[in-house]
Amino acid sequence: MHSNSTFINLLKAEVVPALGCTEPIAVALAVAKARETLGEKPSSIKLLLSANIFKNGMGVGIPGTGMIGLHIAAALGAIYGKSADCLELLTGITDSVVDEAKTIVDTNKVLIEIKEGTEKLYIEAICNGANGQYAKAIIAEKHSNILLVEKNGEVIECNQNQQNNESAETIKEKVSLTIEEIFNFITRVPVADIEFMLKTVDYNDTIAQEGLSKKYGLSVGRKLKSYIDKGILSDDLMNNAMYLTAAASDARMSGCTLPVMSNSGSGNQGITATLPVYSAAKYLKANQETLVRALALSHLVSIHIKTYLGRLSALCGCIIAATGAGCGVSYIMGGGLNETIYTIKNMVGNVTGMVCDGAKEGCALKVSTGVSSAIQSALLGLEGTVISSNDGIIDEDVEKTIQNLGRIGSEGMNQTDKLLLEIMVSKGKA
Repeated sequence: MHSNSTFINLLKAEVVPALGCTEPIAVALAVAKARETLGEKPSSIKLLLSANIFKNGMGVGIPGTGMIGLHIAAALGAIYGKSADCLELLTGITDSVVDEAKTIVDTNKVLIEIKEGTEKLYIEAICNGANGQYAKAIIAEKHSNILLVEKNGEVIECNQNQQNNESAETIKEKVSLTIEEIFNFITRVPVADIEFMLKTVDYNDTIAQEGLSKKYGLSVGRKLKSYIDKGILSDDLMNNAMYLTAAASDARMSGCTLPVMSNSGSGNQGITATLPVYSAAKYLKANQETLVRALALSHLVSIHIKTYLGRLSALCGCIIAATGAGCGVSYIMGGGLNETIYTIKNMVGNVTGMVCDGAKEGCALKVSTGVSSAIQSALLGLEGTVISSNDGIIDEDVEKTIQNLGRIGSEGMNQTDKLLLEIMVSKGKA
């Protein structure tokens, strides 16, 4: 049995604040690190990216700019932000900074290429300066993990073996977590030791309220709530969770300048693992201790499943986070370990296969779909209804079921990932 600190450290490592979509923000981080190493504002920037980073960054809003995509993110990193601020480095950008960054983009000083043969999360940023000077920063494995820094070919930093850069995958390999261990942890740990999980609500509900109060993106959450207010949709547990979570995604995907609390390197996953649980706790008038434990369960289940898929995949990560949320809702409603397992199996047997075609405004729709399925899966699980191990990819062992899901996303859908990118890149071409 693993110590409480194992789980607490995992939560603290994987549930962290982030401003904006994590793929373009990670690009800005790599450029900022290269710019700091160069010691001057670069005259040009070259990015070599994995296909998945390119896919997830090309259509998403960048906070405070009114623009989308990787070019503006890279330009901001070239003139603003400290790499020490990690995924919050674009906090506080001003109009003058945005104008300067737009000029960099408009004058074609940002070149982006896809680099073949890399892992799915890979960013190589090269900042060119005066007199042939250049600096390079590489991020891989994790959105904030700066693996290598060079200046004029000389290695300045090499962090591949540093313990503080351990990814969740590395931790997972060392401790071999299971759903049973996770559930036992969240029910037995002193609640004071995990009260920091309430910060996920502080961050993610704040941006949800922003999404409800103003028009962002498709306004999925705002419009769903309007139909509840009109009496066309019912004011029930599922619809409340759907609109709240979608509203947060609406705002985040459209470039809202409020940070979110992420999960496994994704803000949408952090939102989805948090807000359905919080919404259910409010609706059912659960006490704070129950909410805290349910949040920890949701986030840990999401992290656990995500380790089998990797940071980026052809499968929509919000479905993984929604699976965690379903477990949290089940716990709030009195579910035990068996009901948690049933919820996971129902989700895997239901919505596996939803593809990730990049981060964008439409993600709010996928988030709301995931939340709906999560609550349905939890409610059925609470009644003892679970998809049989005779069906499809479901196994009697929940861990094997999760591994099957991971194989589909990390192995089986590689060709799907390539086709998605091909379609996205070719749009608008003659």
